[in-house]
Amino acid sequence: MELAYYSDYAVRLVNSEEPARGKDTLTSVEAVRDLFGGNQSAARRATDADVTRFRSVRARLRAVFEAADHGDETLAVDLLNSLLLEFPVSPQISGHDYRDDDGRPLWHMHLADHPSNATAGYAAIAAMGLAFHLTEYGVDRLGLCEASPCRNAYLDTSTNRSRRYCSDRCATRANVAAYRARKRLEAERTASTGLAADSAQRTTASGER
Repeated sequence: MELAYYSDYAVRLVNSEEPARGKDTLTSVEAVRDLFGGNQSAARRATDADVTRFRSVRARLRAVFEAADHGDETLAVDLLNSLLLEFPVSPQISGHDYRDDDGRPLWHMHLADHPSNATAGYAAIAAMGLAFHLTEYGVDRLGLCEASPCRNAYLDTSTNRSRRYCSDRCATRANVAAYRARKRLEAERTASTGLAADSAQRTTASGER
């Protein structure tokens, strides 16, 4: 499993809440377990107490994305480092689940966590994955969707660092809104030009009399 995969843990947790819309799906232990995806052995450790703990970690991870989105690289790194210190992991070489054509293990790096609870395990993996993404691609690759009021987190993996939205849906919605805004502006300018022309004609006509 590639280390970049673990950065998705951070995105999934941050996007379990949409503050601008007043939405929060992290309201039960089942919701906590869903965040682990296919890692069901880790998910089974979750208890009701993890709901509150997950929300706390979520706020701290969102702060990393917000700092990056505002261009404050130092703050983003400092916030992420504080999570790494509090929730450490042990990188290990693993060969499970992946085999080549001859049946030999495909060795890869795996983040082994030794948590006291489900939150600690998830936070360790999410923070380390985000740290690998940040150092590999740059702080400016951590973004918040520009489609108001979304503001979901995303990881920019585009070749030209051009991503601005968390999904195609948000990109389409933003483009449609921008198109409509341009059309309204054009209509207003046309109307204003028409009124000015009418006024000028009336003035000319009055002078000729």
